[in-house]
Amino acid sequence: MTQVQAGDTVRIHYTGTLADGSVFDSSDGGEPLEFVVGSGQIIPGLDVALPGMGVGDKKTVEVPSDQAYGPVEPAARQAVPRQEIPADIPLDLGMQLQVQTPDGQTMAVTVVEMSDDEVILDANHFLAGKDLTFAIELISIG
Repeated sequence: MTQVQAGDTVRIHYTGTLADGSVFDSSDGGEPLEFVVGSGQIIPGLDVALPGMGVGDKKTVEVPSDQAYGPVEPAARQAVPRQEIPADIPLDLGMQLQVQTPDGQTMAVTVVEMSDDEVILDANHFLAGKDLTFAIELISIG
């Protein structure tokens, strides 16, 4: 039986859950996720779990936050004066915005606090600081 090796293109079905059992992402009912093993296209803790698996194999993988989306970085939270946000942009807690960095890159941020004077924007990934569990099934190699 052929087993996954670094450099192989694989397709997996997966369901990702948090410590409380809530599902944060899944390929269930959709197309399998396709990527090259060991290429950095997926989180490291999941990538390293695939070598040695064969088509049809299933496993549950526990991925600590440092092997997933990393720790919550306090420096990724910024207070922005409310008047610097265009008035035509309605703001709600939890809302995702796209902002442009000084070097011209686009970055997703989440509104996490608001007052009349300022808005706190968080650029941390929503799964930063969280340990994740993935139930995976290898669909194909090659």
